Formats: sequence, structure tokens, C-alpha cells
Amino acid sequence: HKYFPVSSKMSAFGPLGGGGGNGAGITDAQRLKALEMARNEMEYRVDLFNRLAQTCFEKCTEKRYKEADLNVGETSCVDRCSSKYWQVVGMVGQMLGAAGANGNVQQ
Repeated sequence: HKYFPVSSKMSAFGPLGGGGGNGAGITDAQRLKALEMARNEMEYRVDLFNRLAQTCFEKCTEKRYKEADLNVGETSCVDRCSSKYWQVVGMVGQMLGAAGANGNVQQ
């Protein structure tokens, strides 16, 4: 990799040869679980972005396109909409994190 050199002993999830210097390498099951968690996180992020785009598009743009670009009002609306959307996502994440720390999250 030109910009981010990767050693044969490193992966995106840390050292492949051992965790924390204790010589106990991660197992294939742990590696697969980490990859599955990363894939799920990526799917969640893509879905979240698509929902944001759809919600703010429907709320802020005129149904009949008059111009190729957004006008000033639409641009302002999209900016406010996306800001509020991310604020709510952050609040929900904090609430879920607090509930999880207290053992109150149901799966």
C-alpha cells in the first residue's frame, strides 16, 4: 500500500500475531467475528446515510425540478435537516450506550 503501509503482522483489527503483547494470537473465530461486526457497521452506516438523504430530499426539495441545482432555500433546508438528523442519531447512540452500560439493552 502506497500511503498506508501494512505489515504482514498487522490488519485493520490490530496485530495478527498476538493481542496486547501476551503472545495469545487471535483465533479465526475472533477474526471472523470482527470482520462480521465491521461489515454490519458498514451496512448500518450506508443505511443511515441513505435514510438521511431520502428524508432530507423529500422534505427540502420541490417536487417539480425547475433548475439543475438546489436553490438557496433548498440548500439551507438540507443543511439544517442533515444537522438535526445527525444530532438525533448521536443522542440515540448515547442513550443506547448508557443503556448498554447499565445492562438494559434487549437484543
